[in-house]
Amino acid sequence: MNMPNIVITRLDAQRLEKLFDPMTYPLDSLEALEAEMARARVISHKRIQPDVVTMNSTVRLLDETTAREFLVTLVYPHNAGAPDTVSVLAPVGMAILGLKIGQSIEWSSAHCRPLKLTVLDIPYQPEANEEYHL
Repeated sequence: MNMPNIVITRLDAQRLEKLFDPMTYPLDSLEALEAEMARARVISHKRIQPDVVTMNSTVRLLDETTAREFLVTLVYPHNAGAPDTVSVLAPVGMAILGLKIGQSIEWSSAHCRPLKLTVLDIPYQPEANEEYHL
């Protein structure tokens, strides 16, 4: 499994920590998110570069196995379900959090199919627009 270096904002980390309630969300998802957060470099939301996927970012991805491009917005679980959104607790959401443009991540899907996603672009990142209260 390819584990690229990731960066998250302190503000995102604080907000994500509020999700850690096993009575609300599946424990395996929370443990996986906790592992991702533990390996991330945490920096100030005012110092994050615009080429990093943060919470509420809109991201253009390439599925390397199918050559399909798609656009998603990485959201908190309570905002998931709208078209083109992906929860940070979903495997894809956890995989892209903290990636930079050009980085890829590989893993196996629940059906054991190898997946490789590459971040092509981040058309919208809240921090780049000085929007910190989403």
